[in-house]
Amino acid sequence: MITVAEALDKLLKLPQPTKIEYIPLTQAAGRVLAEDITAIRAQPPFAASAMDGYAITDEIPVSGATYRIIGEAAAGHGFSGVIAEGEAVRIFTGAPVPEGGKRVIIQEDVAAHEDQITLGDKLDKGTHIRPAGGDFNIGDKLQAPCRLTPSHLALAASMNLAVLPVRRKPVIALIATGDELVMPGEIPTQDQIIASNTFSLQAMFAAAGAEPRLLPIARDTPSALQQVLSLAKDADLIVTIGGASVGDHDLVEQVAADMGLERAFYKVAMRPGKPLMAGRLGQSTMVGLPGNPVSSMVCGEIFIQPMIDAYLGLPAGPRIRHMAALSAPLSQNGPREHYMRAQFDLSDRTVRVFEKQDSSLLSVLSASNALVVRPPDDPPRETGDMVEVILL
Repeated sequence: MITVAEALDKLLKLPQPTKIEYIPLTQAAGRVLAEDITAIRAQPPFAASAMDGYAITDEIPVSGATYRIIGEAAAGHGFSGVIAEGEAVRIFTGAPVPEGGKRVIIQEDVAAHEDQITLGDKLDKGTHIRPAGGDFNIGDKLQAPCRLTPSHLALAASMNLAVLPVRRKPVIALIATGDELVMPGEIPTQDQIIASNTFSLQAMFAAAGAEPRLLPIARDTPSALQQVLSLAKDADLIVTIGGASVGDHDLVEQVAADMGLERAFYKVAMRPGKPLMAGRLGQSTMVGLPGNPVSSMVCGEIFIQPMIDAYLGLPAGPRIRHMAALSAPLSQNGPREHYMRAQFDLSDRTVRVFEKQDSSLLSVLSASNALVVRPPDDPPRETGDMVEVILL
């Protein structure tokens, strides 16, 4: 067996970043920017008023001074003339400051009567003018790679960019294996259970930026498994669930080897998730996850999500770990790194490890929002001891 760190290092050597595609801004939310983008328009593109008020030529106005109103400037409807000394233009937020304007007097500091204004006796010191390019200029860049947030999209739109270069979503083929499985909604026999792992992994991988595809359940015969694996030959990553441990009915490694699998490793010193397998199958990367629901989800979090980052050209590595104080004691850990299902309390940064840690318990996993990471042979821990936590 190899360590979790060794397994992740080997896994991250398998993916190559996907190709670049160009998509409309309206479809770019959550996608990964593949190349730097460059502003072709400044923001603001002109000196703009930051307040509703009056544009004047005096940089240091005097209380009680009067000005004649010669026009109006609104957002999208500028004033085309030039402001001279003793003149003012009624201006609204976002409007271009007319030529000659050096300052905007906010409307609260003005007494207006017909076509004339008089400045009040308590003028503030702000010019209330946003300079052209004060946010960004033509040629300024948003650097790749980054996962595009709503704020990024607003920035790109302001740069006057309607199409963005992004990484193609890696296609992940999900294959559940086993005669014991039926799909949700079907009627199982007395000896069968409902397939659940592929649905949790589909949601996890889609949220991480991949394009997961659910393939038919592969039955426990070499021909059935080979047939389903052949359907996945165009995927970037093939993820099988179950059938990777040692046993007469666990056929994944045997069939994959017959189809040309170049195995990178098999078995990882971790709980849950020991029977993990990975390698290359044709043009695809292949990872065989354990069949137990919690094991497959933990392995998806620890191993597959970093692989998705690598496919998307993002920095890829171990999941971020935080420190939290135990709310109850823990007994000594065994020889494998243990990812214990837990509930993290953000208000006091404490973590409660669930008593039941069996890798088949979906009810415990669904109530968890964190994994407490125990190193191999970690000694007993007391209440208040600090432990490493991965937030789910």
